[in-house]
Amino acid sequence: MALSTVLQDPGLEVRALVTTLTDTYGRVSISGVREQLLDHQVARLGLPLVKVWIPPGCPNDLYEDRMALALQREPLRGIRHVAFADIYLAQVRRHREEHLAAVSKVALFPLWGRDTFDLANEELSAGFRATVVCVDRRVMPTSFAGRSFDARFLADLPTGVDPCGENGEFHTFVWDAPMYSSPVDCRTGQVVTRGKFDYCDMLPGQ
Repeated sequence: MALSTVLQDPGLEVRALVTTLTDTYGRVSISGVREQLLDHQVARLGLPLVKVWIPPGCPNDLYEDRMALALQREPLRGIRHVAFADIYLAQVRRHREEHLAAVSKVALFPLWGRDTFDLANEELSAGFRATVVCVDRRVMPTSFAGRSFDARFLADLPTGVDPCGENGEFHTFVWDAPMYSSPVDCRTGQVVTRGKFDYCDMLPGQ
């Protein structure tokens, strides 16, 4: 949704995407989505992607070092602004702003201050389709892993869980969106537990 908002801003041009992946697993850090499916997403967006590889349990200083290196290399070196999808966590925003300032870049927050219930429903109305791939078992039952991010999912959320997962309660894989050239063909796989999280593996479609 943050990308969609930026794409609609005539004063901005999206030059590249950037994300972290965990090298031992070959998956997107935090959400656990396979690199292959990430590549399918990017292909449908038609934008270049910079992959920043980090080890499992990556120390924060190493993460910051690798992100800083990526931001100072092509194709990110000449980019002035970096946009994030954060909505209301002020401490996270300050952290991003400080670290970007250290490499002479400015953080943008296109979704900042939005009501997360309204935002979640706006995403559904706009045609975003996603599957819940990771849930924090401390606040959500395992049964939520692998569910569609839809109106029923929002209605079933336990009290206190943010509708957009802003506090890390859950993460999703967006397999269809208004700016995709076509949906990503995928299916749900096994649900596994790692630490405090339950992950639903997403597999390429058959």
